[in-house]
Formats: sequence, structure tokens, C-alpha cells
Amino acid sequence: MAVTVLVLIPLVAAVVLFAMAPTAKQDTLVALVAAGVTAVLAIVVSALRLDVDVMWIRTLGIRWHLAPDGVSIALILLTALLTVGVVLHTRYGPPPQGGTRSTLLGCVLLVEAGALGTFLARDALLFFVAFEVVLVPMWVLIRRFGDHHRTDAVRADAAGRFIFFTALGSTLMLVGILFLVYHQGTSDLDALAATHGGRLSHGLQVAIAALLLTGLGIKVPLWPLHTWLPAAHTIAPTAGSVLLAAVLLKMGTYGIVRLAVANVPAGVATLSPILAILGVVGIIWGGLACLVERDLKRLVAYSSVAHMGFVALALASGSHTGLQAALFGNIAHGIVAALLFLVVGDLKEQWGSADLAVARAALRDTAPRFGVPLVFGFAAALGLPGLVSFWGEFLALYAAWSPAPGRPVTLLRACVVVGAVGLAIAAGYALRVLRIVWAGEGSDSAATPVRDLAGVRRGLVVTLVGVMVVLGVGPQLLLHLSDLDAAGLLGVVRR
Repeated sequence: MAVTVLVLIPLVAAVVLFAMAPTAKQDTLVALVAAGVTAVLAIVVSALRLDVDVMWIRTLGIRWHLAPDGVSIALILLTALLTVGVVLHTRYGPPPQGGTRSTLLGCVLLVEAGALGTFLARDALLFFVAFEVVLVPMWVLIRRFGDHHRTDAVRADAAGRFIFFTALGSTLMLVGILFLVYHQGTSDLDALAATHGGRLSHGLQVAIAALLLTGLGIKVPLWPLHTWLPAAHTIAPTAGSVLLAAVLLKMGTYGIVRLAVANVPAGVATLSPILAILGVVGIIWGGLACLVERDLKRLVAYSSVAHMGFVALALASGSHTGLQAALFGNIAHGIVAALLFLVVGDLKEQWGSADLAVARAALRDTAPRFGVPLVFGFAAALGLPGLVSFWGEFLALYAAWSPAPGRPVTLLRACVVVGAVGLAIAAGYALRVLRIVWAGEGSDSAATPVRDLAGVRRGLVVTLVGVMVVLGVGPQLLLHLSDLDAAGLLGVVRR
């Protein structure tokens, strides 16, 4: 029951917020209480491994089966705790443009409910339903609450791209799920994973894997299916960008692990060369785009394409180490992207735009509380040892260099070399941004300095920096959490 309540609290709170009068003053309190209680309950459910498994739609054989495991717990906690941060950030920011604060907060909580349902679902069709819940509220965040310095047509274009690509991905994913369920005779993900696709012919496994990888790859997003992401991030409000990068993209990679890797492993193995190539092309493509991109929010979005390329490369290796690297990299990117979008979003509020070509006062001299977290964020983005991103990227390269039996070793090692070049490019674009924004190259000393971070917003950023350092120094905290369950999905016996 507690697991069901965990999903229902933000869902019910969202409905309450949507029903509030525009002049109501209790919107932030409702959202904060709901997010706080959800976060506490998420910790309890994860610690005790609580679950619920009852028949939901008997005629279709769909069960209401929600349960955390080592593969999903970190994502559940990330979603719940970041939602608290997003609500607090919204509370202490300027009034939203394009609608009421209660509507914005309702969309945030509805996204949280869908994401938690996705990470907890142990029925394939329930997974799909929860996956789709986030679609409309995220569209509203982009369309109504997006950057009002841009024209209405630009906001409509960004929201339209998001909805079109996501709906296309969902359709392909649903077809893959239906094929899987029809041929296996069950939608129970635990039962499906236990067979490792053994009842399916190789050709059918490849077809299902292709549908799932393509559909979920749009959400990741894999190159060249990424074109919706930069526009969405550029236009979305800070709350939307944080949730999009730290939660929604993770639903795509988690879905690949839970639906494709676990249930049609032979199909994924056959398609792994394509997955690896697309991953490393995304690493290079995203890095090169960041070297020339002028809009700081758009630059961080392109960096997400590059970082998720390492996750794809890790999954292509087919090994236990590769799966661990993908899961770790997923969380690492969520933390780093949340930090960068919070800082960049706050800067954009005061600057009026995020154009790097506009000369402004150097953060080092005028707003070090903004500047230092920005340095940490981009240091993590380039994979600096001692920070959280290093382990996901290092382990991804290591796993691809020594892949599972049957994988194309020569191809994957070539991809490792290309991925290493991508790390060098990441260092280049990180230093470019810091040279302009932190050190103030070409800065205008007469420009009005930004108000430095303070209060709750400063606390949120400091907390994320602390988590980046803790997990960078102690990666075993995450690796140990997912070790046994990741091995179980691959059919590996761990002692």
C-alpha cells in the first residue's frame, strides 16, 4: 500500500493545484508538503524494499505491480529529492510567466508521479501508462511557462518538437511491448526477465529490440534522434529543464535496461554495434556543438547528448561492468545536469538571456557563489577524477574495451578511442565557457553585476555539489546498490 501511496501523493496534489483559484496563496505550501512527504516515503519504500502486486485490469492480465530494486532505487530517490528542490527553487523565484504558480507546480508534481510510476512499475503495460503520464505536463511547462523573451511561435515550435518526437518514441515502444507480451504470454517484467528471451526466436528478439531501442532512444536521446532536446531545454523554464535532464532522459535509458536488455538480450547483442556507433557519434557531435554554441542553456543541452552517448556505449558492451557504468552514468548526469541548469537558469533570469556573446561582468569577481558551482559543474562534465561523472565515463570506456563474449571487440575498441577524443572535446568546451563566464574574458566592467546566490537557492546548489563530490570519491555507494540486481538482469551469478 505504501508504494501505491508514493505514486498517488504527487498525483493527487497535482489535481488539487490545478483546481486552485489563481489568487490562492497556499499553492507552494501544498506542493512543498506533497513533495516532502513523497521524498520521505520514497526513502522508506527504497530502504525496506516495499512492494504491491494486485490484479489491475483482469481481462488484459495487467497487474498493479510496483516494487523498487537496486536498478531503480537511485532513480526513485533522485526523482523524489530533486522534485523537492525544484519546488523550493520555484518558491523563491520570480512569479512564473504564462500561467499561475499553482499550474506550474501541478505540472512538476504530475511529472514526478509519472516518473516514480515508471521506475517502480514491474508490469510492461503499467510501465507504458506511467511513462506517458509525463508527456502533457512537460509540454505545458515548455509551451506556457517557457522563455517569454522568445516569440510565441518559438515556444510553440519547441513544445511541438517535444510532443512529436516523444509521441513517436512512445508509439514504437508500445508496439515493441505488445509484440513482447503477445509472444511471451505475460506482461510481468519479473517473469519476462527470468526467461531472458529464451522462448523467442532470434529474429523476433532483434525486431522487438529494434522497436524498443528506437522508441526509447528518442527519449535518451541518442543521435540522430536528439534534435528535439536543445530547443526544449532552451525554451523550458528552469524547473522544466531540471526535470527534463535529470528525470525524463533517465526514463529512456532505464526503459532500455528494464525492457530491452533484460527481456531480449540476444536482440540487443545483435544491434549493439549500431548502439555503440550512435553513442560515440553523439559524444563527438554534442561536444563539437558545445564548442561553437552561443546560448548557454542550449550548450548544456548538447552536453547532455554527449554524456548520454557514454551510457549508450556502456550498454552496447553487454557486460555487467557496462550495465553498472550505464546505471552510474545515468545518475551522474542527472546530478550534474540539475546543478548546471539551476545555475544557468538563475543567471538567465538576471541577464535576460544566456547568450555567451554578450559581454558581462566576470562571475569570479562579482558573484563567486554562482561561479564556483558553475566551475564544479563543468569540471564534472569533462569527467574530472574525484567528481561523479568520472566513474560513469571511465567505466563505460573500460567496459567497451573488454566487452561481453560475442560482441564486436574491434569495433567497440575503436569506439573507445573515439569516446576518449570526446572527453578531450569536453575539456575544450568546458574551459571555453569558464573562460568567458567565470574569468570574464572580454567582460564589460561597466555591466551590472548579478545578485549572488543566497538563501534556499544557494543551499540547493551547495547540496548538489556535495553529492557530486561524495559520489565521486565513494562510487561504491551506487555501484554496490545496483550490483546484484544488475547481474540478475543479465543472468550473471554474483557471489
